[in-house]
Amino acid sequence: MDRRNFIRIAALAGLGLGLNGRQALAQLAMLTPVDPAPATADDVRLQEYLEKMRNFEKPHPDDVYVDAEELPVLGECAGRLGRVEAVMGYGFFHLLNFDDALICSRNYEGVGAFTRPEIAFMEKIFYRDARCYGFLGDKPLKNLTHTVPRNEVVRIAVTGNYLHRGASFEAYQKIKKSVGDRLVLTSGVRGIMKQFRLFLGKASQNNGNLSLASRQMAPPGYSYHGFNDFDVGQAGLGDLNFTERFTGTDAYRRMADLGYLNLRYPRDNLLGVRYEPWHIMVSEA
Repeated sequence: MDRRNFIRIAALAGLGLGLNGRQALAQLAMLTPVDPAPATADDVRLQEYLEKMRNFEKPHPDDVYVDAEELPVLGECAGRLGRVEAVMGYGFFHLLNFDDALICSRNYEGVGAFTRPEIAFMEKIFYRDARCYGFLGDKPLKNLTHTVPRNEVVRIAVTGNYLHRGASFEAYQKIKKSVGDRLVLTSGVRGIMKQFRLFLGKASQNNGNLSLASRQMAPPGYSYHGFNDFDVGQAGLGDLNFTERFTGTDAYRRMADLGYLNLRYPRDNLLGVRYEPWHIMVSEA
């Protein structure tokens, strides 16, 4: 089977072009090498999709934005979430749930209570089907009030991050032991409010572009950081760990050599998300 046909049929399933996964696999099994055929509408759509993912930080013509009247509410939500994080502390904010965030906002004058329009806006964002933005991943956390139990996580010293006990913590320990101090945990458990902070912040910085935000991070409820996944990086690289610069580091090369690069979002994935070579997939929900 030629690579072009393989990618095309896989994309038909992933991009909603009329095939489910089983149908796609059946067609893959029947394909035999043939001479290159003229580009079809599906081929063009796939190439446009891949181009969009490779230029994830740029706006694209079919991107979905918040309604114009909601832009002020988006900005207010993003700002208030930032103030909640400042009050509660970077580490603890990773575990903060929706109800406790509302309580915090009411109790701290410097934060200010979330308004009814802000709460309604967050509910709308959380329960909206993210496929409308172009995000095609699963949603492991389906309840806005989901809570991360404190007895199910372990704090990783120095990093300000937590990991879920069990498979997640064990996977990190194994990688850390093999790769050594060059490797650091850059993001572990992220509860609903932390994901709101990241997602709404990115959308607010880009004129309410929800599609652009979803190409760079999962919408609230869709992030596997709320379940088991975690991010790693090279010590000393800072924010560049969340770019392809990470692939040129000693930590990345060592992980690749040892077979630890089980990525949630590999290059040219069909989930509507940029390539994330730092995001380790632990297991499915």
